[in-house]
Amino acid sequence: MKSGGGGGAMGAVPSYSVPAKRRWRGFVIAVLGLVILSMLVPLVFLLGLHNGFHSSGYIYEQRGSPSSKGLESFDRHDSSRNRNRTEGDQSKHVEELITKFEPTLPKDVLKNYPREEKNGTINRVSSDDKHKGFNVPPPIVVRQSPLTSSNAIAGHMNQVTPVKTTPADESGKSCELTFGSYCLWQKQHKEVMKDAMIKKLKDQLFVARAYYPSIAKLPAQDKLSREMKQNIQDLEHVLSESTTDADLPPLIENKSQKMEITITKAKTVPVDCNNVDKKLRQIYDLTEDEANFHMKQSAYLYKLNVQTTPKSLHCLALKLTVEYFKSSPEERADKEKFTDSSLHHYVIFSTNVLAASIVINSTSIHSQESWKQVFHVVTDGQNYYAMKLWFLRNKYKDAAIEVLNFEHLDLNNQNGDPLQLSLPEEFRVSFRTADNQIRTEYFSIFSHSHYLLPDIFSNLKKVVVLDDDVVIQQDLSSLWNQDMGEKVNGAVQFCSVRLGQLKSYLGQNDYNQDSCAWMSGLNIIDLVKWRELSLTQTYQRLIKELSAQEGSTNSIAWRASLLTFDNKIYPLKDWVLSGLGHDYAIDANSIKTAPVLHYNGKMKPWLDLGIPNYKSYWKVFINKENQFLSECNVYS
Repeated sequence: MKSGGGGGAMGAVPSYSVPAKRRWRGFVIAVLGLVILSMLVPLVFLLGLHNGFHSSGYIYEQRGSPSSKGLESFDRHDSSRNRNRTEGDQSKHVEELITKFEPTLPKDVLKNYPREEKNGTINRVSSDDKHKGFNVPPPIVVRQSPLTSSNAIAGHMNQVTPVKTTPADESGKSCELTFGSYCLWQKQHKEVMKDAMIKKLKDQLFVARAYYPSIAKLPAQDKLSREMKQNIQDLEHVLSESTTDADLPPLIENKSQKMEITITKAKTVPVDCNNVDKKLRQIYDLTEDEANFHMKQSAYLYKLNVQTTPKSLHCLALKLTVEYFKSSPEERADKEKFTDSSLHHYVIFSTNVLAASIVINSTSIHSQESWKQVFHVVTDGQNYYAMKLWFLRNKYKDAAIEVLNFEHLDLNNQNGDPLQLSLPEEFRVSFRTADNQIRTEYFSIFSHSHYLLPDIFSNLKKVVVLDDDVVIQQDLSSLWNQDMGEKVNGAVQFCSVRLGQLKSYLGQNDYNQDSCAWMSGLNIIDLVKWRELSLTQTYQRLIKELSAQEGSTNSIAWRASLLTFDNKIYPLKDWVLSGLGHDYAIDANSIKTAPVLHYNGKMKPWLDLGIPNYKSYWKVFINKENQFLSECNVYS
């Protein structure tokens, strides 16, 4: 019994130890399996094998690719069934998916985004572009499917897709759709850009300066920051020494390309758009201030050029004055003509020797009876001797010429102040025409010296007053046959400006509001009626009254002249073509047929600023063989 019981006990021990070993062995295997799985999972992600499993979205390739068949959908529950699917079944499934998503996906969704390159790589927009201020397409996951060829996809690369010009851009249709008729105007008025490289470099420098502060704050972009700073310094140095393309160094194309590459890199870096915008605005403000400065500077230089005597004319006046005292020329024996009221007397107020000579030359050349012409040139003491010598040395057919020194005239000056010559004044007036267009006209008007005409020429009954900026192209003899009735001043009128429109300037004086504005240049003056109406005293009284009024210190002479000759103007129609000193749009045929050309405006024909198309009508009357003109280089 004992042996049996003992044997039973001994036999029971092995039966309980075997399950314990099996449990221990299973635990070890499970641990080893977990270790191996933990190593395989990262390996799967590193190798990209996870793309074969189910994803939350649809994985698609470009339909236009020769190695792709379209959209493919994978489900982990149907993976075995998808592996055995034939190519025809997959194509049918793709068509069903496209039909299903057609209302939500644009038809050209794949047209402009990822495109397969020749080397097999597919470029797509980087995910970093989401931080830049423009829209990006949804992220695209590319997987090599069993249906694609082995060389269709070489790898997964995140690159920025360059903007490509579409056929619509090349034909200009997209521009026309965006900007409308501007593109048509641009094509019709396209001009070759001068100094295109200089402008390109300035634009690159402008953009680089805007990006540099934001790039310099990023520690990871230290290399790009140094590169951009160097390129900015290089372009600044080049532009400081070059103003035209001809001044640029030979290798400027390389520097421009380097800057272009640097700017492209800077645009790919995610930066705060607010900083770039702020810097751009700062540069814009600085540029605008600089432009305003140059505009004011150019306006000042323009005004200085207009008001300053050209060097050549200053030289001419000095040489003539010196020559006068060296030679002591004899006076001409035609003084009796100066007081003969039966002749045609012309009066010119001027300090410009050349301008006065051209007025006299053009008038006498076109006259059929030049022996009747008497010219009285009234000038100041500084130019008196130069004028006197010039007209003693130069003869203008049979015309007689008298030069008067205004400062030495024996006039009844009640104030006792020394006389000072004042030339005709010009006032710029802008007004609206009948077709609702803004027009600007320069009105030349009598100066204070003109109102002494009855005293200066006390023995004469009628004179024709000419400004020194006119050119005569026809005989003026018929002016002396004009019957002006009770009018005193025959002048060119501009009825686009009437006295009623100038109430705020003319004050509360009694005048006809429908009277037209008039201007000097060519004027017939009836000195007899002038004396009878005491117009000189009327003018002087108006000057005092307007000067005493508050806020009426500007253009006093113009307002006083308009009021003095109110209802006393005889209109000279079709006699004078004005505007040659400021209007570029005058017809050439009108210039050729006009009896008198008036260069009223700032751009006088003897200035460098004169309008080139109109200078020839003035220069034709210059005597180019004159020795003094050659020495002073007047007509160069």
